[in-house]
Amino acid sequence: MARKSDVPSPYYGEPSKFDPTFRGPISNRSCTDVFCCVIFIIVILGYIALGTVAWLHGDPRKVIYPTDSYGQFCGQKGTPNAKKSILFYFNILKCANPAVLINLQCPTTQMCVSKCPDRFATYTDMQLQYQITAAPWEYYRLFCKPGFNNPTKPVAQVLRDEDCPSMIVPSRPFLQRCFPDFITLNGTLTVAKRTHFKDALDKARSVTELRDAANGITGLVDAKEVGMKIVEDYAASWNWILIGLVIALVVSLIFIMLLRFTAGLLLWFTIIAVILVIAYGIWHCYLEFSLLRQQPGADVTIVDIGFQTDVTVYLHLSQTWLIFLIALCTIEASILIILIFLRKRVWIAIALLREGSKAVSYIMSTLFYPIITFLLLAICISYFSVTSVFLASSGDAIYKVMAAEPNCMYANKTCDPETFNKTNVSKTCPGAQCTFAFYGGETPYHRYLFILQLSNLLIFLWLVNFIIALGQCTLAGAFTSYYWARRKPQDIPTCPLFSSFSRAIRYHTGSLAFGALILALVQMARVILEYLDSKLKGASNVAARFLLCCLKCCFWCLERFIKFMNRNAYIMIAIYGKCFCTSARDAFCLLMRNVVRVAVLDRVTDFLLFLGKVLIAGSVGVIAFFFFTHKIPIVQEDVPTLHYYWVPLLTVIFGSYLIAHGFFSVYAMCVDTLFLCFLLDQEYNDGSAARPYYNTSTLRMLRRRWTKRQTSRERKRFRRLKRRGTKGKRISLNVLMAFLPMGMCQCPCEIVYQQQKCDF
Repeated sequence: MARKSDVPSPYYGEPSKFDPTFRGPISNRSCTDVFCCVIFIIVILGYIALGTVAWLHGDPRKVIYPTDSYGQFCGQKGTPNAKKSILFYFNILKCANPAVLINLQCPTTQMCVSKCPDRFATYTDMQLQYQITAAPWEYYRLFCKPGFNNPTKPVAQVLRDEDCPSMIVPSRPFLQRCFPDFITLNGTLTVAKRTHFKDALDKARSVTELRDAANGITGLVDAKEVGMKIVEDYAASWNWILIGLVIALVVSLIFIMLLRFTAGLLLWFTIIAVILVIAYGIWHCYLEFSLLRQQPGADVTIVDIGFQTDVTVYLHLSQTWLIFLIALCTIEASILIILIFLRKRVWIAIALLREGSKAVSYIMSTLFYPIITFLLLAICISYFSVTSVFLASSGDAIYKVMAAEPNCMYANKTCDPETFNKTNVSKTCPGAQCTFAFYGGETPYHRYLFILQLSNLLIFLWLVNFIIALGQCTLAGAFTSYYWARRKPQDIPTCPLFSSFSRAIRYHTGSLAFGALILALVQMARVILEYLDSKLKGASNVAARFLLCCLKCCFWCLERFIKFMNRNAYIMIAIYGKCFCTSARDAFCLLMRNVVRVAVLDRVTDFLLFLGKVLIAGSVGVIAFFFFTHKIPIVQEDVPTLHYYWVPLLTVIFGSYLIAHGFFSVYAMCVDTLFLCFLLDQEYNDGSAARPYYNTSTLRMLRRRWTKRQTSRERKRFRRLKRRGTKGKRISLNVLMAFLPMGMCQCPCEIVYQQQKCDF
């Protein structure tokens, strides 16, 4: 027998020792991570101060209303522009692109008008017609500077002083601004059915120039039309959407209740149902693809037709159904491969889910805790959005010299409109004007405005992760009370959810904030990387793009790992009440001592729950599809008339998935908590009369099945290695031996078969 000093310690820490006084979540605990708690409270107070400062300096009207060249808002009530809600550009050809227009930095006079022009006209044509009748001038003056009433003023002086636009073109309002009314006729871009026109200097102009000056406006206008139709569809079908979401809520509750009694049958039914539904989708897509492949004109690619507001256009293309077919085949193959290789693990996962359903049925209040999380997140998101808007509108109005001559030395210089006429700028640069350019400032507050926006985002991510962490720790505390109750439900404490919530807030705010901060910093880094990636999309530096892609991948993996570790650390905090770092270390060591079991829990149970969410969302979505496409004869007359039936359909499917995810997230947290408690129970106790297990009959059956499978596997491996002549060789079983149940083998992680330290 080897001496005790020859036995190395397990790499991932010693297994937990038996504690006769342990009866579940520690009640006698103290505050943890106090320093981080103090920092968190100070940051919250600073966040409130940041919102207050932004509210004092910001003006949402700068975002809501467009601003003319004189710094006045268009459409604001109580001002001379109350009935003039649209911004008109004197010479839109000077504008480089739509982004310049929306940011109010186009180098031309901008004026508030009540409506956009609906005809072609030039100032020269108006003067010629004015000699006959005053009607053209009465219409043209609507788009001139207020107070200008001199239609006989020479064209050159009018253009120099920018009293009136040199020309007007048919336009329509978009984003409260007048943009040319582009219409495509037979593949040709036109404005009011014209492709060419003349300006005030009798120079021929092309509609293409307008398009280049307002590049992308046609797509934005189409998007606006689609948006209006979507709003109309929501207004017509909101009640039916609500009914669909209620159905999803009821189905989710029924599904969870059925798991309490028929977990195995229901989960296998879910697996088979998902496989059959996907198989039917594959057959239907192949049938449509085969039929369209024989029809002329159906072989056009999606790229060729571009963006279409009518989704049914894509359904008449064979390529669309081919994409659907490939996607469904990939999903079906993935599911089948997972089931084939993990078929034995599915039974273990089902046992865990069955035990989780029992815990949820005893503590039904946990199903409604996601509502609290949703309300807290809604408050946090609303505060962040309002603060962002006020910060974005915190700048003061900046006026700059707009010169008519390109060689003016004062061009783009900052000016004051009240004192501009007293300076010599007008004498040096004839026709120069002091017009509004944008919102900004030179004070320390305005100089650090970008830093404040980043701080707003970082604190927002911190608060969101803290709210999620609070929910996880609260649910974990409630479910640990269930597991460590010797007699269920008699020994379960009264109001375990409220007690767990009180403990988390009172003692562990600092620990939760610490874990949330680590995750928020990683997410902030990912946001910055995404921003850099958007800036480098047009760059030709392949090495920089590759490096950025690698960094994005690494930080994504890091975020996933931190989320996983935080989740288990919060469970350990709920049980023992220790600080975050100690809890994270204990959770990590416990999981690594049972890494195969963790893989079963983390992958298979998540996979089964995901199939349940897909089944609920898919079943409600199928009913919604038949309803909104008038394929249910009983309710055909009640179906509203819609522009796009996919608008309420996608809303119902997405909302149903979120509802199912809300319920199943509680379920997933329950399973994770019970599993960690199960592992601790296996290390604490040995099943004897003095140290009986706390787990129920379901988990005891799981333990026996696991022990039997592991024992059989290790015996086979030992005999196989012994036949290969491993006598006298040291074989590393660092991970393998850690999986064996406590009491089955007391050998160290490295064994010497010659000495036969471990009796299999």
